[in-house]
Amino acid sequence: MSSQIRTRSKRDATRRPRRRWLGKGGIIPRLALTPSLVIMLVFIYGFIGWTLLLSFTQSRMLPNFSSFVGLEQYINLFSQPRWIVAMRNLVVFTGLFIGGCIVVGLVIAILLDQRVRGGRVLQTVYLYPMALSFIVTGTIWRWLFNPTMGIERLFNAMGFSEFTFRWIVEPQMALYTIVIAAAWQSTGYIMTLFLAGLRGVDSSIPEAAQVDGATMPMIYRRIIIPTLRPVFLSAVVILAHLSIKAFDLVVVMTGGGPGIATDMPATFMFDFSFRYDRLAMGAASSIMMLLMILIIMVPYLIAESRGTRNA
Repeated sequence: MSSQIRTRSKRDATRRPRRRWLGKGGIIPRLALTPSLVIMLVFIYGFIGWTLLLSFTQSRMLPNFSSFVGLEQYINLFSQPRWIVAMRNLVVFTGLFIGGCIVVGLVIAILLDQRVRGGRVLQTVYLYPMALSFIVTGTIWRWLFNPTMGIERLFNAMGFSEFTFRWIVEPQMALYTIVIAAAWQSTGYIMTLFLAGLRGVDSSIPEAAQVDGATMPMIYRRIIIPTLRPVFLSAVVILAHLSIKAFDLVVVMTGGGPGIATDMPATFMFDFSFRYDRLAMGAASSIMMLLMILIIMVPYLIAESRGTRNA
């Protein structure tokens, strides 16, 4: 008995150094993560701090830290008519983009949840746009909306000579073409989120409701859809984050035009930073974009952490 105890103590003594070096929280795992942590601190948080510092200066083409002007750049930012237009466009784009993706994605997810014939093929078709970049998506939809080679020319060739479709060149309608393109690409992902949520619902709940005489539309509207609140919240956060950062799709489709009709905060930041040589103004606009993202993300993360803690 004493020999067994000695053998166990020797084994424990040899395992302790291994755990210290290789175990969870050991020295080697920490050393392996150190380069990634340093890179993240420098190239993410370091550049965020550098951009914030730039926004308090009068930097033009190159950074100039010789004189700090406080919040002057932010005051000038909100006195810029173009920034006001960009913010107004962002509100319209975000509302239509989120609403369209959620409504269409939820409807398609419900249809697929009913095990319709060819559901796997439909799911693949709707997910395919997610494999494309916004550059490719913007190019495709720019061709479709182009009056000389897109939908208008197709209908004219079919004999509808009076048909016109020139939204992309009309200041009042150009923004909606970007909404359509963005929703086309992102709806499939939202559909997948809702489909996963629907497949996670206990099948006994709708079966019991059917026994009580409830119809399927009533079951979805009053029982199943209310249980998808976490999915709705995740979808809103993801889509809002994408809309605030909208840049490449806008640049490829309209370049912010006609005029500034489709200008966004991201295109405003790029132009003022690299075209108009007003680096401090561009830095101030990028910090405002970061604040908008934080306003969305921080409450979401707090709610998620509370939910995990309660679980």
